[in-house]
Amino acid sequence: MDLYLGFIILEGLLALAVVGTNLLVCAALCLHRELRSVTNCLVACLALADLGVGALAIPFSVVLSLELTLCFYTCLFLACFPLVTTQFSILLLLLIAGVLRALSRLSPCSYAVHMRKGRVLGAVGLCWLLSLLIGLSPMMGWNRLGHYVEGNWTLPYGGFLSKLHDDHLGRCSFTSVFAPEYLVYFVFFACTLLPLGALLGIYADLFRLVRGHFIAQPLRAAKRGELHMARTLLLLLGIFCLCWIPLHVVYCVQLLCPGCRSYAALDRLAVLLSHLNSLANPLVYAMRKKDFGRALRSVLLRYVPCCSGTKVQPKDRSGQR
Repeated sequence: MDLYLGFIILEGLLALAVVGTNLLVCAALCLHRELRSVTNCLVACLALADLGVGALAIPFSVVLSLELTLCFYTCLFLACFPLVTTQFSILLLLLIAGVLRALSRLSPCSYAVHMRKGRVLGAVGLCWLLSLLIGLSPMMGWNRLGHYVEGNWTLPYGGFLSKLHDDHLGRCSFTSVFAPEYLVYFVFFACTLLPLGALLGIYADLFRLVRGHFIAQPLRAAKRGELHMARTLLLLLGIFCLCWIPLHVVYCVQLLCPGCRSYAALDRLAVLLSHLNSLANPLVYAMRKKDFGRALRSVLLRYVPCCSGTKVQPKDRSGQR
């Protein structure tokens, strides 16, 4: 019981931190027009996905950890939503890497033609569509409905609703609704490892191109900016792997070694670590990008009451506000 209570408290604190920091990122991009580059707009989309993790995915995870008796399709939706946001993050990192690679290869005129706002928004929409198809595919039949309803749970009340839902009631948890093969072979191997491998290939090619420019001639300021952004996003990729791989390893062990002993504390720690990724992303932006860090600090001092007292605002502005 103490383990569950500690997990719920940590998840609650983490959800508040994730929502607050990612709201700060979105506010900084809305209020500071000088930050509105293509890559920064894609970073804002990543912040929106992380915001969904803090506002919905983490509360859903808490509900799943309680193993309540719920209708199968309600439980399945609660479990599918985190997969959608995770897959969107992977695809968006892949899109950002592609944009950076285009920046390194195209001239400024060609880049302006190819990287129009409509095309970028269309690519983001395609990422969302693919994420929904991958994350919600268990809703279309690849699930454990037969295993879930074994035991024939009944509602504590009778009538029409009881007859309607009794056939689909069971103990709700993440692994009770998903087939292990879906989590390991499809989600991990096909939809996680393959895009991550493509990302590493793109970054290796990007660093090779920048290194070639550096050897041939002094590196221009634009190229330095691209290199710095590439390093930042490579750091984000490393953090993503560090946060999500342990949870996928747990699922692999459950599938490939069913007789192996499982530890609830390690499972909870892996879930917490996966959610921590949504908090790490905005912190990386603030530390690695000075203009982004200054914008976040200015928004924090200006709009957050508990932080605004740390810096005295000019009288004319305070009068207007």
